[in-house]
Amino acid sequence: MKIRNFATTLFLTIVFSTAISQNIQEKESRKGIDNDSIPFRKFSFSTTWLTFGNFESEEKNIHMWEFHIGYNIDSKNKIAIKIASWKLFEPMGIPMWDPLLMNKSEFYPGRLKERGIGFTYQRLIWKGLFAQAEILPLWKSYFDENNKKLIDGFKLYVTYHVGYHIPMFKKRLFLEPQIHCNFWHIDTKGPQGFEEKESKWNNYFLFEPNIFIGINF
Repeated sequence: MKIRNFATTLFLTIVFSTAISQNIQEKESRKGIDNDSIPFRKFSFSTTWLTFGNFESEEKNIHMWEFHIGYNIDSKNKIAIKIASWKLFEPMGIPMWDPLLMNKSEFYPGRLKERGIGFTYQRLIWKGLFAQAEILPLWKSYFDENNKKLIDGFKLYVTYHVGYHIPMFKKRLFLEPQIHCNFWHIDTKGPQGFEEKESKWNNYFLFEPNIFIGINF
């Protein structure tokens, strides 16, 4: 049910944001604003909608923060620095369609905090359609149920994205609905209780829906 609601919300958001974008572009066209004449902006700042979604109960709140500081090389290519942090309460590799996702039977005996700074590259393929690759080295810290730190570790988190760039307000703002495929083939082991949960699941997560919100300047 949670996944169905999430997917429905994502779909409605994409439709709504696309409709808003088209409406804004039509109004700008009627006002004689030529999108090709809008100044090219070199920099961008964006974040995932999940950054604004830290309203779950503490048990399931991952306290996620993710920000991208981008540089537009030209109209088709963009690179960015990615800064991210989250606190996991269950393994990342549980498939979205598995009934055990967010089931207490799969919860860690504590929390896994991961944070890092990485690099992204985005390429516009056709109109607003883009492909993107990200690499994020993550420093891991394991905490028990009393929030006592146990050990540290390392994970190399790699993601591949396909999405659509929707410019708004003279290309000042933008939305980017997208789908991710996430992999972490390099991942050091944690305490026994955590590894018992991790060993049952994949070291990848496929077809994660997401929406990024950003500003160009």
